[in-house]
Amino acid sequence: MTTHHLLLIAALAILACAIGLIGMMLMRRTLAMTKSERMLNQRLDATLHAAQSHPEQPPPERWMDRLVAHAAHWVDTPLGRQLVAQEDRHLLDQCGVNDVRGKTLFFLSRVLLGVGFPILAWMMTTDHSVSRVLMIIFFGFGAGYMLPKWIMLRVAKERRRKAAEELPLLIDLLRLLQGIGMSMDQSLHIIESELSAALPILGKEIRLANRQYANGRTREQSLRRLATVFDNDDLHAITRLIVQVDQYGGMVQQPLQQFSDQIREQRKFDMKEQVGKLTVKMTSVMVVTLLPALLIITGGSGFLAVIRTLSSIGN
Repeated sequence: MTTHHLLLIAALAILACAIGLIGMMLMRRTLAMTKSERMLNQRLDATLHAAQSHPEQPPPERWMDRLVAHAAHWVDTPLGRQLVAQEDRHLLDQCGVNDVRGKTLFFLSRVLLGVGFPILAWMMTTDHSVSRVLMIIFFGFGAGYMLPKWIMLRVAKERRRKAAEELPLLIDLLRLLQGIGMSMDQSLHIIESELSAALPILGKEIRLANRQYANGRTREQSLRRLATVFDNDDLHAITRLIVQVDQYGGMVQQPLQQFSDQIREQRKFDMKEQVGKLTVKMTSVMVVTLLPALLIITGGSGFLAVIRTLSSIGN
């Protein structure tokens, strides 16, 4: 046999050995995957059986929770403090989601949308010139970066409005509970435990304040969040009144009554102001829509008579 044939046979033998090794590795990997799948199925069956036997146990961790757990440490990095700034954290406070989960989801949404919007816009466009790509990157990143904040601004505005609407009811409840001889601590505890359904926004904040007070903080420290989170001067004043009563005691029914009347009067003034603005807006709408029809109805016959007269004179 020639040298050429020997080299060909050697190459074929090496190729056969390589194919055999690859086949053995694939078979081993398949067996390992089959074994892992079998063990996973056994664990899932055991988990389901335990869940059926003990229904009070919490469900398994969801993929969103796992994602939050893996990305939570990025929030405290310099990049995380830039994407979730102090202003954004205050906004998340107003939305009621300023916890680790809320900050992490806000951070992830900004990163994913800021990267995903330019890529999606680039895939949808047919012009891939440099100027168009730069414009897509600029506007796509800006829209993706700001979209979570715009959504949070709308949610925070709605929660501030609801908190302002709940404030007179909170004052009336405090005045009622103080009138039957309860202390301020007892009143806040009753509002948290039994009357929170009537105060879905402020009730949650009072629950958090009571929990901080039970953990050793002073009444002023525990109510500081409630006084500042919604940027409401009336809410800040009522929390200051609660702190003063808790520190120095005294009758609080009359100040609460005066405070409630003042808030209701201010609300009446605000409603009158809104009605006045709405009247001005409706005037322009009526001029545009109703005035032409009114002129046609009232002066249409006169205009037609004038036109006919002028036509007859011309003839």
